[in-house]
Amino acid sequence: MDKKIKLIVSDMHLGKGRILEDGSVNKLEEFFFGEKFAEFLDYYTSGQYRDYSVELIINGDFLNFLQVDYRGHFLTVFTEQVSLDILKGIVEGQPEAMEALKEFASKKGNSITYVVGNHDQAMLWPKLRSYFNEVIGVPVRFKSIVYFFDGIHVEHGHMYEAANRLNPKKFFLKKDLPVPILNLPFGSHFFVDFVMKIKEKHPHIDKIRPFRLLIRWAIFNEFWFTMKTTVSLLIYFLTSAFVKDPRRQFPFNKIVKVFLESAIFPDLSDSARRILADERVHTVVFGHTHVYQYRQWGSDQEYFNTGTWTELTSLDVSSLGKITKLTYVLVEYPEKSNRPFCRLKEWKGYHRIEEDVVIA
Repeated sequence: MDKKIKLIVSDMHLGKGRILEDGSVNKLEEFFFGEKFAEFLDYYTSGQYRDYSVELIINGDFLNFLQVDYRGHFLTVFTEQVSLDILKGIVEGQPEAMEALKEFASKKGNSITYVVGNHDQAMLWPKLRSYFNEVIGVPVRFKSIVYFFDGIHVEHGHMYEAANRLNPKKFFLKKDLPVPILNLPFGSHFFVDFVMKIKEKHPHIDKIRPFRLLIRWAIFNEFWFTMKTTVSLLIYFLTSAFVKDPRRQFPFNKIVKVFLESAIFPDLSDSARRILADERVHTVVFGHTHVYQYRQWGSDQEYFNTGTWTELTSLDVSSLGKITKLTYVLVEYPEKSNRPFCRLKEWKGYHRIEEDVVIA
């Protein structure tokens, strides 16, 4: 096939599904678009794209291991077997999305590349990659940090944030432990140990932007809760610096750096521009921030952020309310150009008369 395109998506955060095995609503589920995802993949493998070779690039945080419980507990210690059990639960809870991937991959010329993020760090384990291949029905190309092709640098983006940066030389911890575990970054421990407790009362706390307006609102409307949370936050940072535990390795200077750099919605534009200083790169595509973005420098250097397929709440007057945009990057290869071109797009879905209201 001479004609080809690539689709880049990120931050779908698939959990165990909207409805749990016991019939209750999963209030921590963030992905409600299995049907639209299936339509999305079907559209780009039929009609005008019927004869195209299509590569789907999943740019991190497709699966949300941090927000899926294991036997009723949320973990910061992930062995390979525990991670595999969690993955099986996600696969069972998201049949539409998994079937869509399987159907997409079954078509001749199509392929899937999976770049690992910080919420799906467990996909570094070999057994999980093998199981995912079995579910999809074809070998998936896995990239631990970066996927580079045709002048385009694709990376999730967490490596440019102190809180979520992984150690590329030590993905797993083994010393003084009975079995290897994932070497989770500080941000993952913080999310499970601290943020998840807040989400019990305010499930959407990590989905609101801009953060400064959230703080202002919280001071006036939830004063004592805000003060208590602020004190708890300071105590958490201080105690984390002195914890001696082979399952987590955070020296004091790193804790300080994390605290100073902390941002709920970090802007990765500067990091993208530094990558573009390499003359081999003309386009950078990140995810991670959950905020879709486009920047251009000069006439031939571009930065895209694919945003998220999960719901956000905006406190900005210009976009006040809940926001859900199913954004992605389309990579096209024009016949008369040696360079591929990217476009930031929003998937609207096929027209439908009615659909269920998401309640969680």
